[in-house]
Amino acid sequence: MSDSIDPTLITRQLSREELAQQKPLDQNDIEESKKLRSAFDAIKAELSKVIVGQNQVIEELLIALFSKGHCMLEGVPGLAKTLMISTLARTLSLSFSRIQFTPDLMPSDITGTEVIQENRDTGGREFKFLQGPLFANVVLADEINRTPPKTQAALLEAMQERQVTVGRTRHKLDSPFFVLATQNPIEQEGTYPLPEAQQDRFMFKVFVKYPSFNEEFEIASKTTSTFIDDVKPVLGGQQIMDLQNLVRRVPVSDHAIRYTLALVRQTRIGEPGVPKFIGEWLSWGAGPRAVQNLIIGSKARALLHGRVHVAVEDIQALALPVLRHRILTNFTAASEGVTPDKVIEKIVQETPSHEGDLKKDERFQKIFAS
Repeated sequence: MSDSIDPTLITRQLSREELAQQKPLDQNDIEESKKLRSAFDAIKAELSKVIVGQNQVIEELLIALFSKGHCMLEGVPGLAKTLMISTLARTLSLSFSRIQFTPDLMPSDITGTEVIQENRDTGGREFKFLQGPLFANVVLADEINRTPPKTQAALLEAMQERQVTVGRTRHKLDSPFFVLATQNPIEQEGTYPLPEAQQDRFMFKVFVKYPSFNEEFEIASKTTSTFIDDVKPVLGGQQIMDLQNLVRRVPVSDHAIRYTLALVRQTRIGEPGVPKFIGEWLSWGAGPRAVQNLIIGSKARALLHGRVHVAVEDIQALALPVLRHRILTNFTAASEGVTPDKVIEKIVQETPSHEGDLKKDERFQKIFAS
């Protein structure tokens, strides 16, 4: 990936009116974006010392991190999900905590609890708060669907509010704060599936798939030998927060926002301009948080790919991880073998990417007028 940036990329796809409303990245920001791309390459290089393949998963995790979002990973056992996350924390010089969610796990087991402690100076007794495993920069919530809803709710408060409440006291969490929850799609017996409203708190739902033959060959060779990894840190906590703020300053055109709205609003049953297959296959569509996550994630992806503005290709690339857990397929879709991913792919295929085509289409005119 080249470090050189064409300054004209800042204004490309942005009209004069849009530039008047949005401040383009200045030269300092462009230099910072170079550092972000260099860090992205360095992080991938460090992770490759331990993790074989899974490049798309790693990219989506980093996009979520730089967007201040959280991720849900779904994959069968043995695909190195835990190893990937712990290694990522090492490359970022961040504290790491792993919570194994079980049916008997209580909220205080993850948030922390107050204990009575004697004050040696006064001889009196007072409450002291002992921090739980949530007080880390990177938190792995392993098999989140195996714990009761009240414990899931405690985690979701931490994700949304960046704090935990114990008794009447609120305790702020350290920044940056990044939650990665895993689910096993095979066995659902004895689990507590996250409701759709709670899944919406996760920016991405990432599928971790089986490795290719060559990748699995390399895994077998590495993990059955005396191989010792030497992972070096690439970024620190303050640097990550600075880059998170940089992502927010990336300009986005009205067309990119309009295109994002067109994708998301097509998932909503009964709305004007919605395709016929949506009513046949979906029971519920995505809300406004999907639009927000698509745009902010596209800003981060644009920087990672050497651009300082959002392009339609960024939105298309993130449509699956952003929307797959925010739409609910019905029985008809299940009987026909239609998955959320297939619905999203069909929506992307039927949505014009060029601004002129999008505005002229009668179906999308109804959507924009609703």
